[in-house]
Amino acid sequence: MDIVIKKMETDEEIRGKAFVHWQSWHEAYPGMISQDYLDRFTLERAEKMAFNWKDTLIVAKDGDRVVGFVGYGDRGEEAPGLGEIFALYVLSEYYGTGVGRRLMDAGLEQLKGYPKACLWVLKDNGRAIRFYEKCGFRPDGKEMHSNNVDADEIRMVLDWKDYAGNREQEKTDAGQ
Repeated sequence: MDIVIKKMETDEEIRGKAFVHWQSWHEAYPGMISQDYLDRFTLERAEKMAFNWKDTLIVAKDGDRVVGFVGYGDRGEEAPGLGEIFALYVLSEYYGTGVGRRLMDAGLEQLKGYPKACLWVLKDNGRAIRFYEKCGFRPDGKEMHSNNVDADEIRMVLDWKDYAGNREQEKTDAGQ
């Protein structure tokens, strides 16, 4: 497995990103979000979304195949001073391979100019919450209900000192 992390550039990568988005939602979210929403979230809809949001996206590729992506940016007035990881998805067959962490690192690298970074995660998505905690994110007490998917979300925030310390601990744990 030779994973390449890069900015999303080509139409083929955009379509690959759309597939990962669609497939990931259908693998991870049954029982967490509205089944009606999932049923309406088709691959065609994911492709339309992908072609409308092409900037601030990084993909993970295994050969020519897109296997994950991260989207990042800023919310402006909604959350001044916070960079945000808007989305991070990896095909389930790549769970545990380090692809998600490499994508998170690449997205966070783009947000280094902000005092802190944040993300929103489904409150019932324990797997994702544990992953984000390993990356140094902590819940900050903010919650919202997403009417689109009929589910509650929590905000998690990363202080850069926690991120740096977390990465150093991982190196120590790995014997590096």
